[in-house]
Amino acid sequence: MQVALVVLAALAYFLVRGVTEAALTAAQANARTLVELEAYIGLKREGFIQAGIDHDHTLVTLANWIYVYGHWPVIVTSLVWLFLRAPHHFYILRNAIFISGAIGLVFFVTLPVAPPRLGVLELTDTVTQFSDSYRTLQPPALTNAYAAFPSLHFGWNMLVGITIWQATRRPFARTFAVLMPIAMAWAVVATANHYVIDVLGGGIIAGIGLVLAVYLARTRGTPDWARPPW
Repeated sequence: MQVALVVLAALAYFLVRGVTEAALTAAQANARTLVELEAYIGLKREGFIQAGIDHDHTLVTLANWIYVYGHWPVIVTSLVWLFLRAPHHFYILRNAIFISGAIGLVFFVTLPVAPPRLGVLELTDTVTQFSDSYRTLQPPALTNAYAAFPSLHFGWNMLVGITIWQATRRPFARTFAVLMPIAMAWAVVATANHYVIDVLGGGIIAGIGLVLAVYLARTRGTPDWARPPW
């Protein structure tokens, strides 16, 4: 029931995100403003990152696979595992996803941003050109093309990584917890779906969601099924 609740909430999040489409012109203008900000603070590295995979089909495929299969499949699998093995950690992660998703929606409605692949930077949309799987996992009806900032594609993976690290001491799982969000940060930029600043913003908003989720658990208590065993 709890995992289904998370999945339904996430679908609702993407459905709402999908109906907040803005005009391409406004979204591109906002994107160029973010790119100028990136350049000013030294974060404009999208071209450099994609250039690292441009001439290697294996790296392009790897970036696409991480972007497509490293998000929802990893999140859902992790939620199920946490619910069964560490429900108190599941409870925090669930609430952190809810809170950060709500914050993200505010940005998507008030600050539509076109991703690099939509004519803002001269980069290749590697996922659309070389893979059909993404449209199966996330149908166009549930997406908003102008919701680049913040990247909760990265932010939610970061939350999963932090939670897995806290939930287990197994070396393999902890290695995965560290490398998985790093790989996603690389993939969302390398595939021209996000700017570097989107990743930074997604991480900050996800972090806020996590802090608030922990605070709520400590001040309002948790249900019996989600209480720590100590």
